[in-house]
Amino acid sequence: MTPNHNSSRILVWYRNDLRSHDHEPLHRALQENAQIIPLYCLDPRHFQTTPFGFPKTGAFRAQFLRECLLNLRETLQHLGSNLIIRQGKPEHIITKIAQEIKIDKIYYSREITWEETQVERAIRHQVKPLGITVKGFWTSTLIHPDDLPFPLSQIPEIFTQFRQKVEKKWHILPPLPTPQKLPPLPPLESGEIPTLQDLNLEPFPKESKGVLAFQGGEKAGLERLNHYFWQQDALKAYKLTRNGMLGADYSSKFSPWLALGCLSPRFIYGEVKRYETERVKNDSTYWLIFELLWRDYFRFICAKHGNKIFWSSGIQGLKIPWLEDWDLFERWRKGETGYPLVDANMQELLKTGFMSNRGRQNVGSFLTKNLGINWQMGAEWFESMLIDYDVCSNWGNWNYTAGVGNDGRGFRYFNIAKQGKDYDPQGDYVKHWLPMLANLPPHLVHEPWKMTQLEQQLYGVRLGEDYPKPMVDFMASVKQQEKVYSVNH
Repeated sequence: MTPNHNSSRILVWYRNDLRSHDHEPLHRALQENAQIIPLYCLDPRHFQTTPFGFPKTGAFRAQFLRECLLNLRETLQHLGSNLIIRQGKPEHIITKIAQEIKIDKIYYSREITWEETQVERAIRHQVKPLGITVKGFWTSTLIHPDDLPFPLSQIPEIFTQFRQKVEKKWHILPPLPTPQKLPPLPPLESGEIPTLQDLNLEPFPKESKGVLAFQGGEKAGLERLNHYFWQQDALKAYKLTRNGMLGADYSSKFSPWLALGCLSPRFIYGEVKRYETERVKNDSTYWLIFELLWRDYFRFICAKHGNKIFWSSGIQGLKIPWLEDWDLFERWRKGETGYPLVDANMQELLKTGFMSNRGRQNVGSFLTKNLGINWQMGAEWFESMLIDYDVCSNWGNWNYTAGVGNDGRGFRYFNIAKQGKDYDPQGDYVKHWLPMLANLPPHLVHEPWKMTQLEQQLYGVRLGEDYPKPMVDFMASVKQQEKVYSVNH
């Protein structure tokens, strides 16, 4: 499709929507028979440090992003275009390109949290004198906000109420088609995709123990879906296995590709429906959609509550005197708490940039309900580390875990040892990440502190030397935090 000289030029600004399928900005630009300039900016603000001093985008996240960009560039080249890459603030880069090559319109995917919307506002402000039309599209959720049975300002505070109302008036748009061909670009330097070293990040060794070698990009995301649904036929058991922690196929693992928009939730929904028609429809197929709804819910809650999600008092506005004890925090961060389930999960995060949902709930509960540490420190550490970091899901989940978010049930905590026995009964997961506990029998692996001196000799694990003693008494620390919580609730 070669545009005529009268056609307009539309810049498609890519963000967390790194795909070609079900991509409304790209689709609308194509419909206008315009010349399309796909652009991605590596914003230096994403590579600064968080308020508590962690790299905002750590090496695992950055590497996954690089792979997404490399794959998107390949896809766009295959379609006859390219991905223009620039390093710098989008509001400056887009204005500069707009002036250089006379852009008529800018299309992009909308975000809803503060840092991202500030950039959108800055772009509108900068290009206004140039008479450029700027249009944002909602591309990140299963349900479009216009199709909700209530305005965003009236989203129910309890997920179950939200889900029940939404499911009564269910309307999910079909995914938009993938372009077959794109118009050629005007003369423009394509730009390099920076290496980790260019971004001042340390490259990391590949961890052979990881559950999955997560590869960034739309191609890898679609392959993962195909593997999980169609080759392994694993969707039919999703509800039964989703709380697993060891292995590749206990859950879908779509979250990294969803977070950067390599997979569209509407496309996943369409594939679930096809699976229900061609294979089986059961609780498990419903449950995958249920999890996509949770993801939507956190995004809509962010739209409703704005910056409250980032405040220590959370969306409930609870003024809890959280501790900021760095010694305690470091032991949690490094997986040296003396609670094997917590330590194994924190080791996995440290070495791979990933952790199961069950693991996240447990380590978050331990940090807030046992140590009484400021949950924002945990949220920022996850932001730095997780390859599937999604601002709304991460901060929404931490609000929930800390007891300052969407939950009407007051003070709740996870019994770590019991969770270990329930979800890792033989201790396989714990032993995978904590090899020093490899010889312990199942009844001791989640409670090594119960070992006698004789058992410590027998199994070759000396408490306090080979493996730490528990850093707090479990029930005493929970009771102490409950008091703090109830005084301030």
